[in-house]
Amino acid sequence: MILRLGYDIQFDLPYPIAVVAMLSVHPSRAADLQAPDEVSVEPATATEDYYIDSFGNRCVRFLAQSGPLRLSNSTLIYDSGLPDPVNLAAREVPVQELPHDVLRYLYNSRYCEVDRFSMIAPELFGGLPPGWSRVQAVCDWVHSKVTFNYQHARPTKSAIDVFTERIGVCRDFQHLAVTLCRALNIPARYVTGYLGDIGVPVSPTPMDFSAWFEAYLDHRWWTFDARHNHPRIGRVLMAAGRDASDVAMTTSFGMANLTHFAVTADEVLEGDSSSPAPLG
Repeated sequence: MILRLGYDIQFDLPYPIAVVAMLSVHPSRAADLQAPDEVSVEPATATEDYYIDSFGNRCVRFLAQSGPLRLSNSTLIYDSGLPDPVNLAAREVPVQELPHDVLRYLYNSRYCEVDRFSMIAPELFGGLPPGWSRVQAVCDWVHSKVTFNYQHARPTKSAIDVFTERIGVCRDFQHLAVTLCRALNIPARYVTGYLGDIGVPVSPTPMDFSAWFEAYLDHRWWTFDARHNHPRIGRVLMAAGRDASDVAMTTSFGMANLTHFAVTADEVLEGDSSSPAPLG
């Protein structure tokens, strides 16, 4: 199937600031794109496209002038239409066998205090059979213990806060699940992307970018989602990192007041041949 993806994000800037935007489809999905996937910056300004450090996420950086700033895009991407793959036989990989670049996903990071869970995680999940079923047990536990509520979002909330407060948004669910996995010596990374309401009831809340996580089992990364907790159709990866601090949609080095935010991720139905156009 074909998905139409897009966003329209607007700010008001009191003074010129440098901006890094991580809004492109992940390079691993580049071959599936059916139309250009470029960030449109208004007012027009010179931009530099690059791959940020070893995470391999596509970013764009630029200097924005004071006044209104609009970042927008609309593109098309092919998707198999299949739900997230499941492999109940996937085994955990012993730490000594992990690739060097996977080890970092066992460590503490800004929002994932693995050391704080060194006793909690084994107490909750240490007696379970290792492998896929243990990661799924982590998802089941977080899904059942944490309540979703937009009103309880805050940029400083970490995994230990979520564990204590038992309420948050999708990034909070994933941070807690990632941290529990790491405390069990299962590499886990936080990811962001598009996840439209395809094959599920349409959400009454406005569309947003989504967060989920990936666990490293049987020498590859697998998708898990502690918030929705069931395989979904039409996930499109944008960026992966240790936690939300590595994959921020936009990072502004100065004040940027958000004035408008819209995201779309819809299936293009048969007979709809319209080309992608900017949101707004």
